[in-house]
Amino acid sequence: MPLKALEESGHCCCGIKQCEKAVQKGRALRVYIAADAEERLVAGLRALCAEARVEVIDACDMAELGRSCGIKVKAAAAALLAE
Repeated sequence: MPLKALEESGHCCCGIKQCEKAVQKGRALRVYIAADAEERLVAGLRALCAEARVEVIDACDMAELGRSCGIKVKAAAAALLAE
């Protein structure tokens, strides 16, 4: 399952804005985007990842992505961070 690395790492951030900041700072190794996230909200993050050559993985739904980050709310995006 692609979320296993995110769950096990302990070094992640959740949310579109936090992921964008991580990509801009060069800290994001991989970005997960929930399949049920509205594309108009994540389009900027996808473009930023393409520009920075950060791998984007289309993940399950927002609820499962949030759980993988260790939060009790849904998350449209999450990033696996360099330590």
